[in-house]
Formats: sequence, C-alpha cells, structure tokens
Amino acid sequence: MNRRSTVYFEPELHRALKVKAAHAQRSVSDLVNDAVRAALREDEQDLRTFAERASEPTISYEALLGDLKRSGKI
Repeated sequence: MNRRSTVYFEPELHRALKVKAAHAQRSVSDLVNDAVRAALREDEQDLRTFAERASEPTISYEALLGDLKRSGKI
C-alpha cells in the first residue's frame, strides 16, 4: 500500500517535474519514487565500495602533494 507524504519543491523544479511527467506520460509520484530509489541504490553502492576499500592503505593530503611535486605532475 502506498503512503502519502508532503514534499515541497522549488517552483522551477516543480514545473520541470510536471513537464517531464506529462512528456513521459507518467505521474509526478512515479518520477519521484524512481529518483528516490536511484539515490538509495547509489548510496548502497557507495557504502559497499567504502567497505571493500577500507583495508587499503591511506595517504595524507600533504604526502600526496609531495608525491605529485616529486613526480613533476604539479
């Protein structure tokens, strides 16, 4: 069962969303649900990637700059 929620859009964003929904012959709710799902999938991917890379060695920003200078890249 779907749940109702109130979302406040900036006027220009709301207008663009309504135009896109009409053009795609879909509801604004469908477009918003798809966008939220995509954002949550991206977050899940990011968290998985962070976990996979947690054991990689780290380098400080200062050390990175030093390496770039030594190699002539900056």
